[in-house]
Amino acid sequence: MAGEGDGEAWLGIDLGTQSVRVLAVTADGTVLGRGSAPLAGRRDGARHEQDPEDWWRAVCEASRAALAPSAGPRIGGLAVCGTSGTVLLTDGAGRAASPALMYDDGRAAREAARLREAGLAVQDTWALPKALWLMTEHGRRAGTEPVTGPGPGTGSDARRITHQPDVITARLVGRPVPTDSSHAFKTGYDLRRDAWPDVPGLPEGAMPEVVRPGSRLGEVCPAAAEATGVPAGTPVIAGMTDGCAAQIASGALRPGSWNSVLGTTLVLKGASLVPVRDATGVVYNHRAPDGTWLPGGASSVGAGALTAAFAGADPAAMDERAAAFEPSGVVTYPLVSPGERFPFAAPDATALILGEPENDADLWAALLQGVAFAERLCLDYLHHLGAPVDGPLTFTGGAARSPYWNQLRADILGRPARVPEQTEPALGMAALARYGGTGGPGLADVAGRMVRVRTVVEPRPGRTALFAEPYARLVDELTVRGWLPAPVAAHALARLDRDTAQS
Repeated sequence: MAGEGDGEAWLGIDLGTQSVRVLAVTADGTVLGRGSAPLAGRRDGARHEQDPEDWWRAVCEASRAALAPSAGPRIGGLAVCGTSGTVLLTDGAGRAASPALMYDDGRAAREAARLREAGLAVQDTWALPKALWLMTEHGRRAGTEPVTGPGPGTGSDARRITHQPDVITARLVGRPVPTDSSHAFKTGYDLRRDAWPDVPGLPEGAMPEVVRPGSRLGEVCPAAAEATGVPAGTPVIAGMTDGCAAQIASGALRPGSWNSVLGTTLVLKGASLVPVRDATGVVYNHRAPDGTWLPGGASSVGAGALTAAFAGADPAAMDERAAAFEPSGVVTYPLVSPGERFPFAAPDATALILGEPENDADLWAALLQGVAFAERLCLDYLHHLGAPVDGPLTFTGGAARSPYWNQLRADILGRPARVPEQTEPALGMAALARYGGTGGPGLADVAGRMVRVRTVVEPRPGRTALFAEPYARLVDELTVRGWLPAPVAAHALARLDRDTAQS
């Protein structure tokens, strides 16, 4: 294997909510092949489940499609990402012993409350409370066969907590494998101590072994090679969550850089040499494969508010009309669903609108601007916490397809933003596979070569100041309602006319 891996392709596998996506990518970011296969789930109130066997079927289909066009470079390695917080139970042989509870399954609220009472900082939909719920519902089955996978246990009836990608990597390698610390984070894994916590009510030996992302888990076994088309012997590399995978695909890995993912909701993820400490838990930290930190937060504001208010509208046509309202006379905080998580924690927060829009175009403009104001407040909050924010900013997510909205966001933030050509999480996993498979350059360097920037959006002169007054109105309103802490509001108002990259 070449030290730099330049003569090879790398496979990234993304286990999404609605589909599995696979990319075959060279070291310079050339996509040689891509494949996808649909996934279905069961939603019923707070329930959201998927059948783990469907993941494997979809991986096989998508991998074969991605590899079909390429008869050239050999596959140097692969990595898999999944939805953060998706968890199931497996038996000692690594077979699914329960349905998979998806990232937003809400049935473990009581378990989460008990964990918080015990001093563990978890949210209701995190994997750890859901694992406890699963232990109650599917925890043990009769059996006498010995455990065949790694980790402690008493027999084949012992259940092991397993994350979404672990099911696939185990099938690829042909045996149960350790989980990665990125997916283990929402199951309570302490990234600073590299250890599992003591969890009341959890059977001994239920937690898997943990390795750092980028670690080699094994090689594709002959049976998996026949099913997927991935050559036997291909190295299988421990992956990260889909959010971290998207961050890798954005290239935002050097300290001070940030990736703003705007889809249905808004997520900001950055890079730092040290963890960003936040006593409120609004900002949390993943750990990068090299030991540095990836702080971030997820808001409930986003483009989903546009879909809800303007079902069936043509976004490009509405953007064109909205340009006449800069700034809008209306100020919004466009929550997609009740409750806010970032840049402040307010379970009782609701979408707000101040003023009366002149027409639909004015309301559209106000919603676009409101999301950008929330994005600015996120960056102001990160600066308030002492996070480095002076590096490059990247826009990804479905909303980054709107040139108008990209320009508006750059204007309101007062800083340039890069828009990459390809931002799929599968690309991030291809980069991580190369990093872990070659032992060559650092992940930031690997991603820097794979990620291609389509355009850089520069803020227009004077526009940041133009939007300062409505932003201040929003900050004041959020404070009056008791959602935004006064010190955070004061910090944001002190930076009204500044580039948000300034320290």
